[in-house]
Amino acid sequence: MAEIIQRDGTWTFDGETLRLVPGRDKGVSLLRKTLGELTLPLAALAGIAFEQGKKNGRLRLRLRDGADPLLQATGGKLADASDPYQLTVESDRYGVAEYVVDEVRNALLLEQVPAKGCDSYLLPGPSVPLQVAAGDATVSFDGEHIRLEWNWKTEEAKAAAGTRSIALADIAAVEWQPAIGLENGYLRFTVKNSPTKAPPKYDPNSVELWGFKKDPLMALVAAAVQARLPHPAAAKPALPQDAASGAAAAPALPAAAAEDDHDALLRRLRELGELRQSGVLTDEEFAAAKQAVLKRM
Repeated sequence: MAEIIQRDGTWTFDGETLRLVPGRDKGVSLLRKTLGELTLPLAALAGIAFEQGKKNGRLRLRLRDGADPLLQATGGKLADASDPYQLTVESDRYGVAEYVVDEVRNALLLEQVPAKGCDSYLLPGPSVPLQVAAGDATVSFDGEHIRLEWNWKTEEAKAAAGTRSIALADIAAVEWQPAIGLENGYLRFTVKNSPTKAPPKYDPNSVELWGFKKDPLMALVAAAVQARLPHPAAAKPALPQDAASGAAAAPALPAAAAEDDHDALLRRLRELGELRQSGVLTDEEFAAAKQAVLKRM
């Protein structure tokens, strides 16, 4: 097991899952503290990297596209401080950070986790019920309905209709945008059969954000809703048709039984050797991966 404990948080890897626990230090962002502990299956990871600095370093995780509803809803717009997949590392723990990187990379290599995107979420998203007060509204989400309660700062044209309730079944999309410079951010719900071009300040399906401390928490609402919407990459089920006759194609035969574990590991060793010879793996990477295979034989 590989583990790194820092004031910013703790990452623990057991070979199958990576557990991320935010730290209690005052510098840890409100979003990370509110989101809490995350457990990432190996299949959700696309890569990991460690960047050294003069005073501190940083561990960074890269998830597969479409694996996490939070990243899907925020579109890479989370600030580094609010990103739950980053960890600040103190200089005296650089060696530990590099060990964690090696362990995760070796596991990804051995398990042959695909780098391609996912067609279903591998993480559940923030738990519900969830309530966040920021910008010009308080937003509540119970898993089935979104409730928008306007405050005294809401534009009159939007607040005149009173508290708004939107059923999840009526939501086509959700979008979160942070405030950048002089441009305000927003949390917007796109309602089916009710398109609007109104700016968030006047849109009754949007919350306007002004760049205050609690604004990132609206990203958790966006992620909780996103997790319950159809996955963007999910294909609609369709019956395969024969090109000539149009008849449904016959079902494919069951796949052959998997090879014996020992034979599969031997084949993996041969593949690693070929990767080293072709220059894909360095001698150090080959030695580490080979050792990991031998431990499983």
